[in-house]
Amino acid sequence: MGFMTEFREFAVRGNVVDLAVGVIIGGAFGKIVDSLVKDIIMPLVGLVFGKLDFSNLYVVLGNVPAGVNNNLPELQKAGVPVLAYGNFITIAVNFIILAFVIFLMIKQINRLRAEPDPKPAEAPPPPEDIALLREIRDSLKRP
Repeated sequence: MGFMTEFREFAVRGNVVDLAVGVIIGGAFGKIVDSLVKDIIMPLVGLVFGKLDFSNLYVVLGNVPAGVNNNLPELQKAGVPVLAYGNFITIAVNFIILAFVIFLMIKQINRLRAEPDPKPAEAPPPPEDIALLREIRDSLKRP
């Protein structure tokens, strides 16, 4: 079997195609969650904490050159070392929300996959020795 034939069989296998679809949908879903965090959740969190915008939280680690405004985009553009921990907080919240949503989706899928048991399973018959002992017991109880 040639290399290209093996590769073609590998590439069109169900698992590889499913993985590709999952990656594409995951990328699109990640953008949706990113927008949810950035445009809806973080402004609400900022409102609760006094109009705090996490994406603009940073610590300047070096000297600010003259003529550079003290805001994150201009500091980064000027090459000033900046610890932008607010962006990390935003991404961490994004991850937590994404993980929670995926957890809920998997939980729902597992619930739907579980087939309901139409009737409870009958108890297996007792072993032969137990059945014989019960017959003996029952025959001794009769008058």
